[in-house]
Amino acid sequence: MDYLPIFVDIKNQPCLIVGGGAVAARKADLFIKAGASVTVIAPELKIEMKHHLEHGLISWNPATFSASILEGGEKPKYVISATDDQAVNQAVYHYCQAHQIPVNVADQTEYCDFILPAIVNRSPVTIAISTGGRSPILARLMKARLEALIPAGFGSLAGLLGRYRKQVKQSLPTPDARKAFWENLLQSAFVDKAAQGRTEEAECILKVQLKQVETTGQPMPTGEVYLIGAGPGDPDLMTFKGLRLLQQADVVLYDRLVAPEIVEMARREAERIYVGKKDKYHAVPQGDICQLMVTLAQQGKRVARLKGGDPYIFGRGAEEAEVLVEHNIPFEVVPGITAAAGCSAYAGFPLTHREFSQSVTLITGHQQAGENEVDYGRLAHSGDTMVFYMGVKNAQKIQQGLMQHGLSAQTPAAIIEKGTTAKQRVIITTLGELYSTIKSSQIKPPALLVVGEVINVRERLVK
Repeated sequence: MDYLPIFVDIKNQPCLIVGGGAVAARKADLFIKAGASVTVIAPELKIEMKHHLEHGLISWNPATFSASILEGGEKPKYVISATDDQAVNQAVYHYCQAHQIPVNVADQTEYCDFILPAIVNRSPVTIAISTGGRSPILARLMKARLEALIPAGFGSLAGLLGRYRKQVKQSLPTPDARKAFWENLLQSAFVDKAAQGRTEEAECILKVQLKQVETTGQPMPTGEVYLIGAGPGDPDLMTFKGLRLLQQADVVLYDRLVAPEIVEMARREAERIYVGKKDKYHAVPQGDICQLMVTLAQQGKRVARLKGGDPYIFGRGAEEAEVLVEHNIPFEVVPGITAAAGCSAYAGFPLTHREFSQSVTLITGHQQAGENEVDYGRLAHSGDTMVFYMGVKNAQKIQQGLMQHGLSAQTPAAIIEKGTTAKQRVIITTLGELYSTIKSSQIKPPALLVVGEVINVRERLVK
């Protein structure tokens, strides 16, 4: 270990920045966020440092650094030099060495008593990442990965835990009991509710679980369900939150619309259960899927229900949520990128455009017996971009319904098969040729049908 990582309290402590440019401003920002009293010595200030000055965050001495400037006043506790003038940097370094003041000369580790790591800030949770000055870019990449995995609200979570720490210690006198309690709590819905600022709900979970341990000596099973939108196909379209919850699940339920790469993102120990659906064949009927989620959660397991696209857009997520509510199962809904947005973008055209369409209608093209018929009359005169999910089977009916109500046969149409994946196929046609194009091109589900003038924008965007 090249450096001992130490977190230092510098609130209200005098700290010095030498330099007024962009690099110096970023270093000053760290001192400012840590609560230091910051003085900047520089002949002039660039834009970022001027911003600090205008907001009263720094004091400015408009001069070139010299030892005489600091004589007679309070010595800084920490100094950072970030100038383009090597002579100035050297002068700062030698002054600090002579007065035993810790100094950092930017990008010159040989002149550093301390170094500044890449920081993931979820105050009061702070994560520092260092490569010992060997590769700041690597540290920055590691920081980016952690930023994606750690919710922004973890500071609120840590604050709530701190408020209850004393009470838990009083209620559970043994270290083993406290350890079991905290581990169980931090693997439950408590974490997300606290991180989202839903403090009352989080406190309720904490109190119920604490009472359970006080009464029985055992933590309460923390079964819950995550209804996660896995996006339209490309695994890179998975949301940060969806990935995080997936990786803490004990069981993963997934169907055929979920990319295999996303299923593989689950932790290795998680049980994977395929409940795939395809036309005229359901590996597991919807009612059985709901019951399976309830049963697993009641066993104390965390269940990730992966759904293609978004759970609440033709995903039957609301039906599953209702069942969970009926059985008092905690659940979290994680929105996903729905197929309409993802597939149109990957196909090279928008869904709205000021010249062509001001609104979008999402329609299920798969009509079950007893369901209301699609209002083709309204659609044909709406001017909307129309996106038909699961419409391949009923493409002829969609085509005829729109044309019979006056929509021109020359209206552009797009067929997007296996959208956003490496096997994506995009075919541009017209409404009048939609059904015959699907037949001749042997289009197979999953495929999205889009009808509307906005498809013409593709000619400008795809070369």
